Amino acid sequence: MMFHFDLFIFAIMMNNTKRFQIYLIFLCVTAFFSCRQGNKPNVDHIKLDIKIERFDRDLYKGKSADIIKIDSQLRKKYSVFYDDYVHRMVGDLSYSNQEILRTLYKDQAYTDLNQEADSVFKNMGAAEKELTRTFKYIKYYYPDIRIPRFIAFISGFAVQTPIGDGYMGIGLDMFLGKNSKFYRAIIKSVPLYLSRRFAPEYVVPRLTETFAREELFPQRDENRSLLSKMIENGKVLYFMDQVLDDKTPDTVKIGYTTKQLNWCKTFEGNIWAYFLQNDLLFETDFQKIQMYVSEAPFTPGLGEKNDSAPKLGVWTGWQIVRKYMQENPNISLQQLMTEQDAQKILSAAKYKPK
Repeated sequence: MMFHFDLFIFAIMMNNTKRFQIYLIFLCVTAFFSCRQGNKPNVDHIKLDIKIERFDRDLYKGKSADIIKIDSQLRKKYSVFYDDYVHRMVGDLSYSNQEILRTLYKDQAYTDLNQEADSVFKNMGAAEKELTRTFKYIKYYYPDIRIPRFIAFISGFAVQTPIGDGYMGIGLDMFLGKNSKFYRAIIKSVPLYLSRRFAPEYVVPRLTETFAREELFPQRDENRSLLSKMIENGKVLYFMDQVLDDKTPDTVKIGYTTKQLNWCKTFEGNIWAYFLQNDLLFETDFQKIQMYVSEAPFTPGLGEKNDSAPKLGVWTGWQIVRKYMQENPNISLQQLMTEQDAQKILSAAKYKPK
């Protein structure tokens, strides 16, 4: 049975001058954010109010109910998601729904994890508001998209943001906060450089990225060179720039620490020189490409004492796309996302970092 909870190992007074200065600071900050938000289209006319359904709570309530009854209720309310949950996330087709529910309810780890998720996510109003705003922007650019149901669940770290027929899932157990005791218990399966991003502020950015990659801009098989992968990933991150709240840090969008992002900015010219000097842009060897676009604690070959940021191909692609859009203000977001000529984007970007 594909069940993941056995991964756990428990350890179980101001003067007037100061007021005036603060007032000026407030005005400057307000003007800054108004200016940034003003660069985005007005989406207030788009009617949308996203709510996150709490499957995690509905499932846990069944612990003291009749198994047959709760199975029927969950199947009726959550349909396709429920089937995917029991047969793909926490179990498989060799077990019945009721057998899987019984196994969950008997496992103390499930109870402990559920209680932790419920305490971190007492309500999801902030995430719902942020999701609504983000998907208004997405719908502005792509009016015909179908807004999915958003369903919160826990699965014993099986999956974070699954996307299925008409739904997107939010694996709450993978957003508990980087210091959660549970992540120390699964360090062999999920290293800390990944679990440090398992925090509430990542919920909406990760859902946005998943929706972009899976629904809007799926990866193209013909894009095999490193440059193509760099631009492909850079476009997704630029798309996130346009639809996420302007206060969303770049660190959260790409999954860097502040130190890693600062390293990239400091050595941007060196990073680009490294790609050019080693003839990497048109490299098509899959294993070599993965060194520059995949999750890792650092990027081999760059930096000292493993202090480089990971997936430098992705970060560099993002900077190239940003420069391309800066140099070509008449290009729309939709035109950017449909452009498949990576070399054209690179040339028109005039990307020459120092």
